[in-house]
Amino acid sequence: MPDHARRLAAALPGVVRTDLTARAAYSSDASVFRAVPVAVAEPRTPADLVRILEVAAAEGLPVTPRGGGTSIAGNALGPGVVVDVSRHLNRIVRLDPDARTAVVEPGVVLDDLRAAASRHGLTFGPDPSTHSRCTLGGMLGNNACGPHSVAWGTTAANVESLTLLRPDGRELRAARGTSGNAATDAALTALRDAHLAALRTELGRFSRQVSGYGLHHLLPEHGFDVAKALVGSEGTCGFVTEATVRLVEAPAARALAVLGFPDVHAAAEQAPFVAGAGALTVEGMASDLLAALRSRPGRGGAGADLPPGGGWLYCEAGGATGAEARDAAHALAEAVRARVPDTTSVVVDDPARMRALWWIREAGAGIVTRLLDGGEAWAGWEDSAVPPRHLSAYLRDLYALMREHGLRGVPYGHFGEGCLHLRLSFGLDTRPGLAVYRRFMEDAARLVVSHGGSISGEHGDGRARSELLPAMYSAGTRNAFAAFKRAFDPDDRLNPGIITDPAPLDAHLRPGPGRDALAVTPVHALTRDNGSFTAAVHRCVGVGACRDLRAGAMCPSFKATRDEVHSTRGRARVLAEMLRGESLPGGWRSAEVREALDLCLSCKACATECPVNVDMATYKAEFLHHHHKGRPRPRAHYAMGWLPLWSRLVTATPFTAGLVNRVLAARRPAGAVKRLAGLEPRRDLPSFAPRTLRAWTRGRRPGARAGRWSSGRTRSRTSTPPRWAGRRSRSWRPWATARSCRPVPSAAA
Repeated sequence: MPDHARRLAAALPGVVRTDLTARAAYSSDASVFRAVPVAVAEPRTPADLVRILEVAAAEGLPVTPRGGGTSIAGNALGPGVVVDVSRHLNRIVRLDPDARTAVVEPGVVLDDLRAAASRHGLTFGPDPSTHSRCTLGGMLGNNACGPHSVAWGTTAANVESLTLLRPDGRELRAARGTSGNAATDAALTALRDAHLAALRTELGRFSRQVSGYGLHHLLPEHGFDVAKALVGSEGTCGFVTEATVRLVEAPAARALAVLGFPDVHAAAEQAPFVAGAGALTVEGMASDLLAALRSRPGRGGAGADLPPGGGWLYCEAGGATGAEARDAAHALAEAVRARVPDTTSVVVDDPARMRALWWIREAGAGIVTRLLDGGEAWAGWEDSAVPPRHLSAYLRDLYALMREHGLRGVPYGHFGEGCLHLRLSFGLDTRPGLAVYRRFMEDAARLVVSHGGSISGEHGDGRARSELLPAMYSAGTRNAFAAFKRAFDPDDRLNPGIITDPAPLDAHLRPGPGRDALAVTPVHALTRDNGSFTAAVHRCVGVGACRDLRAGAMCPSFKATRDEVHSTRGRARVLAEMLRGESLPGGWRSAEVREALDLCLSCKACATECPVNVDMATYKAEFLHHHHKGRPRPRAHYAMGWLPLWSRLVTATPFTAGLVNRVLAARRPAGAVKRLAGLEPRRDLPSFAPRTLRAWTRGRRPGARAGRWSSGRTRSRTSTPPRWAGRRSRSWRPWATARSCRPVPSAAA
């Protein structure tokens, strides 16, 4: 362990983690970038944050704030101290239904806030597709939006004030009219006045222009709103310890009109009209997204409720009653059909059917990471945006640019606001592929600017796009960005390399060359990944569905611990680091990887619930095979793995079963057996049935002879069932096989 890591752990016991397992789990977010931190901090109070900043400054380490880690721009990872606020700083401090505001800590999950607000008929407007696990702190950092921002605005539009902790430990309360500090107000006023023309002409041109800092909020006509200017600063200016956010009235009832068009370009052409007609959402997707979903195991019938077409718009309408919402949705469909007669439509108001349709759109971030031929697709040019009226033309030119560079991908997104999501078939694991990646990103930046757009329409710039800001902004505006950063973080201690003084967009890539330094021939077929264990591990793109605490079975160990290490994503990151052989040099013998996999229950929930079908149970089995290959396994493996053999030996006769049961019922012999077998000493051992289920079943066959026990085999056709037959097991036990064991209230594990 490096000396500074040791000093960090000593200075902040119980807050800072410096073990390799945790550091590897936090080596990436939902982006294509990686950076193994020196330490991970999990503060419990704002005082812990102050102390973290002090100690990190003394050690000369940068600090990176992190919420749910679901951003795809690479702005929640760093080489210094990564501070995860999601585990402990997650209180809803106050909710005022009369003022329609809420005061929250940065680790509050969006769905938790929405659930609390819904009791008063309110909601928080912005709702990205990761709403079940993204945090308010992350949304503030990235100026998150989501489908309903077409009606209720971005996160910046819904912020009243921020309590901000500066790198030097001083606290500010930023709001409309002030930063909370006179000297900072003077510095911000000076930079605003020095760049008035640029801020008025280059910033705030349309709702989804979120690249750079939101300095247009400092203009006099916008009330010098420092809180809104700080939204979207990606953790580069300070730590938000509390935020006061605005809530909006949620419709009592909703209905969804899905409109079908001949292709995605026709859908994009109508999106501005639908947005202007009062729809709460105007989400667009093409047939290639649906085809990608249907190629997934068990999803062949997905999208059966969609109307015919090659491109669709998801248009949600609200009302005071279900009938009113349905009427509004039908009115939207009829208004579009009056403009485009061949429009098809389906109106849905059943909550279950609406969720099924929305799942297609919300799972897009994961679905499109695998192309129809099994190839990989990566984020990078993920969140570009143009004024909505230019979207159709931009889409056509973007498809042409993809063909020019030999790339494939599936665009979809917030068509009502001109924002596109797109993952592309970059060959990021080869040098030529990296060259294509850079050329495309540079060409795409010029393309979106030519359409009056922004290189980022949400999720911020991060490591993916900060280097491209000169294509979009003049030198004067970029100088204003640098001055804004210095006003809060003059020593560049917070999340360096983001927005100002950017890191290269093709540096520190997670799927880059060298990701498979550890050669492996897997024992599992891994057919969906062409037999590659490396490709299987990189199937996890980090969207974080395994961190959802509310729904589904995935991931039980994370639900219990709330520890990133014990999430499916965390385990995938640890395995990826093992394969690289850099931060985890132990290879298959790595104790850190074994620790990360230890609490995996092999329940297979991830194999079906993860949008990209990460199968951690199979990866764990693969690792354990290589980990123990050629050397003795733990005693419990032999005790439990060979349990069917032990059971057959014990139940060979009623006498041996009874004798073993009497021995195992005694405290001292049972303790000795548990020690010998490597089992948990607090568990009870199972007792064995004196007669097997198979023998009892055979005894009930017509013609069975009475009184026989040999070859098990039967006693009598009318023999009494074993006393355990028909009894419901109190819990599932892997050793309670139908062949020879009977369920008992508790047993060894």
